[in-house]
Amino acid sequence: MLFLAVRSIRKRPGRFLATLLSAFLGAVIIMTFSSLHDTAAAPGVDRVSSESMTISATVVGGYGSLLVFFAIASTLTVGVRQRAEEIHLLRCTGATPAQITRMVVGESAAVALAGAVLAIGPAVLGGRLLLDLFKDSGQVAAGVDPAFGVMALGSGFGIAFLASVGAAFLAVRRATATGAGAGAGSGARGASRGKGRTLAGCAALVAGTGGVLTTYAVDSTEEMLMAFPAYGAILLSVGFAVLAPALLGRLLGLLRGPLAAVGGAGGHLGALNLRRRGRELAGVLMPMIIFTGMATATLYIQGVESDWVASSGLDKTVDDKNLETLNLVVVGIIVVFSCIMLVNSLYAATTYRSREFGQQRLAGATPGQVLGVVGWEAVILTLTGLVLGTVAGIAGIIPFTMVRTDQVLPDQGPGTWLAIMAVAAVATFGTSLATASRTLRTPAVDAVTVAA
Repeated sequence: MLFLAVRSIRKRPGRFLATLLSAFLGAVIIMTFSSLHDTAAAPGVDRVSSESMTISATVVGGYGSLLVFFAIASTLTVGVRQRAEEIHLLRCTGATPAQITRMVVGESAAVALAGAVLAIGPAVLGGRLLLDLFKDSGQVAAGVDPAFGVMALGSGFGIAFLASVGAAFLAVRRATATGAGAGAGSGARGASRGKGRTLAGCAALVAGTGGVLTTYAVDSTEEMLMAFPAYGAILLSVGFAVLAPALLGRLLGLLRGPLAAVGGAGGHLGALNLRRRGRELAGVLMPMIIFTGMATATLYIQGVESDWVASSGLDKTVDDKNLETLNLVVVGIIVVFSCIMLVNSLYAATTYRSREFGQQRLAGATPGQVLGVVGWEAVILTLTGLVLGTVAGIAGIIPFTMVRTDQVLPDQGPGTWLAIMAVAAVATFGTSLATASRTLRTPAVDAVTVAA
């Protein structure tokens, strides 16, 4: 099966391009910041510089590891789902679930290692640029030289490999269980996974709510005040993201009538398609909700904190600069990986529908009508993700602003929020419509024949 995995990658490299891109960018970010550990451990580095670099590498490494896993898992889940017929054929020819698992995991491991190897050069350059940024802001002494060693390479290769292997293992287990046609047992496992997802989402919402409310119990001048609403908003975003399929289904049940009235047949069909494919599209909603919630909360909370420090007549300490740098870098990582996850998930999901689009055209639908349905699906997904993400972000912003400044809303205005909305909307609409347009170039008969 490992030999078959290698041949599969050689014969169809395009299938693994999305996974390679996720692993490559993830390894670049992890290695870049982990190189600060190598630099901090070098002889002759002063304590303040070492502490600044270690904190930054640890915090961003934690966020980066989580986002790398989400990005790779999202890509692999969609890819494995699209290979359902191939997996079923392998089962029919005598392959066991364990053999199929080894094949898919082997493919993912090979792609992850290739992505990590390609990431070494950009990570070395990125580590040098990052160290220069810390020097310019006064967080690291000017005489510190960059280093790139065991910590950077070990963390980059290790996280990319483990994330790919773990995500592939989970995705192929679900696919082989479904392909086995386990009947009632399969339904029971599906119900069990649904309950587990619901419990995990509710636990994240409860923990996030607790973190946000803890803000009111902290002194207004406490330096660590930002941590409680920020982490609370992050947990709320994760909770909404985990519960996204169920929330989307309930929302579509309420909006089916208005969508049909406003969007006509396209709006009605878009709502029906989303209800039928809600679990598949959870991979689209999850990154959008997490991106919106985390970016909104982090940027506004940091803006309120910076204005408060300036109005108090205080000079920013090294810790303040560290925190501000971390917040901005974390938001940058979120933007990159959320966009990757959105584009990968939407591209794969839309491309996979070539047969469906062909059938609609053979039934009399024009390419414009098919694009209209896809457009309304994108509208619904975008609004759902942005609303849930905004709720999570505001839940962290308001308590922090009230405690820190005695105001309810921050003075920053809606500009930052509108920019976040624009990024999410452009990624969703651009990928959905562009991919659908490209898919529709294939003649309807050929699309149905090839996909059948």
